[in-house]
Amino acid sequence: MNTSNLTGFSTCGTILAGVVKMDFEKLADLLYPHIETTPDDMERRYPPRDLPEGAKVTRLAPSPTGFVHMGILFPSLVSGRLARERGGVFLLRIEDTDDKRAVENGTEQILEMLRHYDVTFDEGEGIGGAYGPYSQRARAAIYQTYAKDLVRRGLAYPCFCSEEELGAMRKAQEAEKANFGYYGHWRKCHTLSFDRVAKKLQEGLAFVLRLCCPEPDGKPLVLDDPAKGRIEMPPNDIDHVLLKSDGIPTYHFAHAVDDHLMRVTHVVRGDEWIATYPLHHMLFELLGFRRPHYIHLAPLMKTDGGGKRKLSKRKDPECALSWYAAQGYPVAAVREYIMTLLNSNFEDWRRANLTIDIDDFPFSPKKMNAAGALFDLQKLDDVSKNVISRMTPDEVYCELTAWAKENDPGFYALLTRDAAYTRQLLSIGRGGAKPRKDITRWDGAKEYLSFFFDELFTPAPPPDPDFCRAYAAVYDPADEQDAWFLKIKELGKDHGYCPDVKQYKSDPSGWKGSVADASASLRLALTGREASPDMFLVMRFLGEKRVRERLERI
Repeated sequence: MNTSNLTGFSTCGTILAGVVKMDFEKLADLLYPHIETTPDDMERRYPPRDLPEGAKVTRLAPSPTGFVHMGILFPSLVSGRLARERGGVFLLRIEDTDDKRAVENGTEQILEMLRHYDVTFDEGEGIGGAYGPYSQRARAAIYQTYAKDLVRRGLAYPCFCSEEELGAMRKAQEAEKANFGYYGHWRKCHTLSFDRVAKKLQEGLAFVLRLCCPEPDGKPLVLDDPAKGRIEMPPNDIDHVLLKSDGIPTYHFAHAVDDHLMRVTHVVRGDEWIATYPLHHMLFELLGFRRPHYIHLAPLMKTDGGGKRKLSKRKDPECALSWYAAQGYPVAAVREYIMTLLNSNFEDWRRANLTIDIDDFPFSPKKMNAAGALFDLQKLDDVSKNVISRMTPDEVYCELTAWAKENDPGFYALLTRDAAYTRQLLSIGRGGAKPRKDITRWDGAKEYLSFFFDELFTPAPPPDPDFCRAYAAVYDPADEQDAWFLKIKELGKDHGYCPDVKQYKSDPSGWKGSVADASASLRLALTGREASPDMFLVMRFLGEKRVRERLERI
């Protein structure tokens, strides 16, 4: 174990030795008699990775303690991008140490939602790999190995304080307006002798293992964060819990051990974790590990009552990833929108590279918003509309039917009743430099396509039913587009519509409208709406039977 980097600390073993006579080796064996492995054994089991120079190892480490939220997807896109820049590794670790808050099938929900959003890993939970197991509860013996070594070196000790005692300590600290925590003269178990520890264990008392916080040298810690810049903060002075009474580690201890053994080089996490950096810095120092680089993401913000606040898992349904799937946002749209929040130059890049894969975007942590990007559902709708407009008819058909099967079975039945017909409908206005943008989300496709299906069609009275009836007499489904439009112009002229729009605008007198107004009546009669895709194609896909039936209903 390399402890040469323990600079700036008086070791806790030295402090304890000056207070009580303690055989730390004997204490370690008393607390963890079943642990026979050493840190050196772990180093051999999990050797450094053989990766190209400059390659990064990143991880996503969600906890199965609730619904899968945006705070999981957001860092996953950054971590995955960093790992794959130079042939690194992106791994998935499940941090399931908080058994009290765990939800049923929490891990399965995480895996399913990450698959839905095309977040792929090189190794991890549900995948496998040489650095597993990848769920923390399955790694208990690994943490206890390092915990026992800390006890052996006088850097950790057992604490038998009950919940009632800790509560009383907190009330006393509150009354004295002191900082909360187990430190200084508040740490009652810090000076327990070996005999007293042994007696408490014989009595069957449960204990937690606490960090024996060394005396800091007084210098502030400095964190150089690519996203946040330089941050200074005081060092840790709290004897935090390392292992709980069931032998399972706290997040802080587990993540230090895991990130080291899995050879993680870069950790992407929310900036709410900045406050824990002093503890994490100390743990890596005392364990003799090289610290990873931390990149802290600013929280997503939203407008509320004229101000801004953090996007809330409790208040905001859009925080849950399942919400986007139910609303019908394509995965590609959600990923693109998140990239607009992560890097300020993404939108300019996308406008210049409409057909290029998002993974080719030159992402940079230095271009992340340090203060917190504003989450705007209208902007997401705009991104989604653009993404869908660039899809092929087959892509739209596959994604739309998959969404409808899950969320609208009746609509799914209509879409799949004649797949070729539906694909034709979805081809209208696609391709070219200016594709149509009629569909914003899959939940809006039903309204957009409704007039193509008799079961969904809602008639609307046209402004000029006489013109529509007259058109029914000359309608020929075999007409090509030029002949079709010529009939509308000629028939419109007979009914008082100017055949030339520009001429009508320059002198509308003597006309009741232009050919565009005549076409609008036909559009309302056939589609029930004032706006629709190209009417020639609409009529062709509706077919002669539907066209005649709808015109005859007027």
